[in-house]
Amino acid sequence: MTHLLTRISIIAALAVAGPAFAQDTTTPQTDAPQTEAPAPADPGLAMGETVTDGPQAGQTYVREVSGDWSVECLKVEEGEEPCQIFQTLTDGEGNQVANMRIFKLPAGGQAEAGALVAVPLETLLTAQLTITVDGAQPKRYPFSVCDRQGCYARIGLTGEDIASYKRGASATVTLVPFVAPDERVEVTLSLSGFTAGYDKVTVPTE
Repeated sequence: MTHLLTRISIIAALAVAGPAFAQDTTTPQTDAPQTEAPAPADPGLAMGETVTDGPQAGQTYVREVSGDWSVECLKVEEGEEPCQIFQTLTDGEGNQVANMRIFKLPAGGQAEAGALVAVPLETLLTAQLTITVDGAQPKRYPFSVCDRQGCYARIGLTGEDIASYKRGASATVTLVPFVAPDERVEVTLSLSGFTAGYDKVTVPTE
């Protein structure tokens, strides 16, 4: 369900040339000024590098900010850029606990959109991930995979889910620490700017 954003110059040239010198060994000119061969280039010289402004093809960048959401897009050489929305979730001390990316899916499926929620490695995976929008009935989602950076829940969002996000003020994301299975870590997912940001998310064509 994950839609990967995996899809970009002014060229400066510096030419250095020295004059060519020739010596006539048959009729030397004793009164002519003596010349020396050009010195080799100093290896300590900075030759410069190409400078390009903005993202290049294949790089992701934040196109704009919508409330508490960032609209992330993939720079492409031509055609419409694929975009998704992103938010970092922090605790009361400002420490990053999780992040969430939401992307649209082609029409016709049960899910209108998909989301990838990343959490720390020290999460108790069997407790799963819970999301509650404005105190409504919670929804629980399993984790799919972990890597060296963290663990991930790949979830589907129905049209009803998206509607609740649009009219909601915030959602609570709950996970359980592996070292403290009796505790719950709750972080707030702000829904400020969600509607405007979601409207800028593009549907993949492939």
